[in-house]
Amino acid sequence: MGMRGGKAPKREESGGGSATSEPGLLLRLELKSNPEALCLVRATVERAAEALHFPDADARAIVRSVDEALANVIRHAYKGRPGMPIDVMCNKVQRAQAGGKANGLEIVLQDQGAASDPTKFKSRALDEIRPGGLGLHFIRESMDVVEFSRKKGKNQLRLVKYLPPAEQQAGSQGE
Repeated sequence: MGMRGGKAPKREESGGGSATSEPGLLLRLELKSNPEALCLVRATVERAAEALHFPDADARAIVRSVDEALANVIRHAYKGRPGMPIDVMCNKVQRAQAGGKANGLEIVLQDQGAASDPTKFKSRALDEIRPGGLGLHFIRESMDVVEFSRKKGKNQLRLVKYLPPAEQQAGSQGE
């Protein structure tokens, strides 16, 4: 069968499930390596995190991670050249965990820039006072999955953040 999304999803009568409860593509953005595009991507990723009910702190961490990753694509893969293609895909994902399934947000960034060697990606020492070099450290600390690959002449970065278990979310509501 071809297209998804042409028909309205079937509603659960008893479970109260919504149309957004299934994993799958939420949105796809095709942009150019222009710094002005970053604010639009930040706003879009923030809305996606909110739609999946991430706590504010997690939503901010996701947005900052994507922003930093895109800045790295522009700076390193494209050597600052504007107008080069970048694809951003946001997907709803699930993983099994104790007591059920955890929903998450997967962001996949693709570029056609210079091949990067993930074994050479280094974060500088946190106590070294100078700008730059902390982005990768922040991304790895903030996201549950950080995977680099190169396929068919494209660099791909896959970032995933899962929602915390319901009991942890409930416990942090009173902050």
